Amino acid sequence: MADVAKMLKEYGIKNTGEVYMNLSVPELYEHAVDYGEGFIAEGGALLAYTSPHTGRSPNDKFIVKESSSEKDIDWNKNNKPITAEKFEQVYSKMLAYVQGRDIFVRECYAGADEASRLNVRVITEYAWHNIFASNMFIREKDPKKLENFKVDFTVICMPGLQAVPEFDGTVSGTFVLVNFAKKIVLIGGTAYAGEMKKSVFSIMNYILPKKGILSMHCSANIGKKGDVALFFGLSGTGKTTLSTDPERYLIGDDEHGWNDNGIFNIEGGCYAKTIKLSPEAEPEVYANTKRFGSILENIPLVDGTRVLDLDDESITENTRVSYPLEFVPMVSKDNRGGHPSNIIFLTYDAFGVLPPVSKLSPEQAMFHFVSGYTAKVAGTERGVTEPQATFSTCFGGPFMAHSPFTYAELLKKKMHKHNASVYLLNTGLTGGPYGVGKRYSIKHTRAIIKAILEGAVEAGGYTKDKIFGFDIPKSIPGVPAEILEPRKGWSSEAEYDKKIKELAKAFVDNFKQYGDSAEAKEVAKGGPIA
Repeated sequence: MADVAKMLKEYGIKNTGEVYMNLSVPELYEHAVDYGEGFIAEGGALLAYTSPHTGRSPNDKFIVKESSSEKDIDWNKNNKPITAEKFEQVYSKMLAYVQGRDIFVRECYAGADEASRLNVRVITEYAWHNIFASNMFIREKDPKKLENFKVDFTVICMPGLQAVPEFDGTVSGTFVLVNFAKKIVLIGGTAYAGEMKKSVFSIMNYILPKKGILSMHCSANIGKKGDVALFFGLSGTGKTTLSTDPERYLIGDDEHGWNDNGIFNIEGGCYAKTIKLSPEAEPEVYANTKRFGSILENIPLVDGTRVLDLDDESITENTRVSYPLEFVPMVSKDNRGGHPSNIIFLTYDAFGVLPPVSKLSPEQAMFHFVSGYTAKVAGTERGVTEPQATFSTCFGGPFMAHSPFTYAELLKKKMHKHNASVYLLNTGLTGGPYGVGKRYSIKHTRAIIKAILEGAVEAGGYTKDKIFGFDIPKSIPGVPAEILEPRKGWSSEAEYDKKIKELAKAFVDNFKQYGDSAEAKEVAKGGPIA
């Protein structure tokens, strides 16, 4: 207990209730149920509700502006500054808030590569948040190593504490405050567990590039012959679904690093969307919604039962399940792999003009990486009534601390050094825009990925798109030739031409935000003709 007291003293934490260190998942289940934090659903998973916050609160995230990191941060709408004084003000409130409360402490790692990892301590108000941390970060199973755990960064999450915007410098009662000098993240006013996961990812996105390591918002898997593939993509494009392949070993479904040894997972688990989850299309994710040790978020129950209604989006469309990687049947033993042979950028094109797959030149790869395109469709967000192009820098803009060209340059160097091929894969619509076109079938998408990974995509040759300049395969085994060239699926080629030019202009207009620096001009060369 003396060691616990010493640990708490480092943070200024005192007069707490019970302090639970590195409890097992069954013990944390008991506390979560005793404290009324959640329910045990049919099959054994723990179900919690996080309203009113059922997703991240990007407007409530701030980075402390201080001398050690100020010059490295790309200050923008995703990286908003807050003063050290305001941080200390909120920190003092948090120290007062924890007094008399039971707290849960989890010591774990971010990064499967020991030379590149971060030792993370997570201090939570809720027991179920501690299970989430156990699932999503890499666990240390040796008690002796935990006795000598030396922390690099600490996340303190107290959902019950609200900030006062006019006094604390926040925009609402919710706050996510990252302090690189003190190596602490403070989270309050929200119970959405994904804030902890993405805070640590944001930290890694700051630390790793400074060491020449590329941090990536992507999934990764490895074939039985050792070939590695990366899948970049925003929410809804199929990143988790397509990387979870029964014929390949999963390295991870969301966050990775690429160092001189190859690819390593930053996390120790998966955090998958469950809305309208199908046991046929996604059997492994579905199975883990019914497993002891999984954490479920915001999934409604069938009235009067503990049976999940995975089709019910009355609480949120962003329903989730969190589970450790060992729950995945086909998983890499050490969460690592060699250098990737193939890199796939996923996009959901709701305009229906992008081909199901195209091969990108190195210059085009840089442009599409920095752009990070997908589309919002009606019903996914309040106010969206027709398809809207949306862009997220490096397919993870809210979590990128440095300039996008920092990550792009690292990707370019590693691609060239290891001769990786890059493809743009459209999991969106064909035959017309939203409301007219139909989504590419998962069967055909999987056939395309198989052809990429096995090299069969090269066999039939390519045609070049006149607007975007990328190469479109002429034939792919298992995929009808008529869907490979989207123009042929439209009833009016004139309407197709109009719509693809409209999308190209959206790309070009979005890229203007990066200015006219030499590096921006160089990357812009890989863009379409507007």
